[in-house]
Parts: sequence; C-alpha cells; structure tokens
Amino acid sequence: MAAAAPVGENGKRDQELLLCGCRKEGFLAFQTSKYKLHYYETPSGLKVVMNTDLGVANVRDVLHQIYSNIYVEFVVKNPLCSLSEPIQSELFRAKLDSFVRGLPFFSARAG
Repeated sequence: MAAAAPVGENGKRDQELLLCGCRKEGFLAFQTSKYKLHYYETPSGLKVVMNTDLGVANVRDVLHQIYSNIYVEFVVKNPLCSLSEPIQSELFRAKLDSFVRGLPFFSARAG
C-alpha cells in the first residue's frame, strides 16, 4: 500500500497543493507547455496578471510592485481616471511599459 502524501498547512495533501498552484497566499500561477500565467489579487479585488516564459520563477513581488507603484500612483491617485472604466492614461502605459522592459526576464523578441 502506497504512503499518503504529507498534509500541508491547510489540511490539503501536498500533491493537491502542487496541482492547483495554491498555497496560503491563494492561486499564484498556472503553467501550460508554452507559457506561465502569474496572478496577484489585491485586497480590494483588483487582479493583476502576467504571462511569462516557463523558466520564470514566482513574480508575485513584481505584480505587487506594478499594483502599488504604478497602478496606485498613476491611476488611483489620478483624478482624471475612472476606476470603473478601462485605463486610458498614457502616463500609466508608459510607466508600466518601462517597468516591464526593465525586468531581468524580459525579452523584446517578437511573436
């Protein structure tokens, strides 16, 4: 008879935790054979998502920086931006683009 997988902090077996990508922080990432989708949800319910190559590790801190240093600064604090509408701020887009292009795992290849 095979031994059961160890039980994690929340009572789930570690194998189940690995399959769903869930830990104490909730859902963090989903991986396919082509890309990895990283997910961060703020306490207010805003979802920040980034697709990367398979070799990129957890980018939770990066997604938090995008939220706190770019979204909050250039959207939430901008009286011309409505939080219930798509983001139209060119300054936000420029800051986000510059930040992402500066990441160590960013590659400018097309396609």
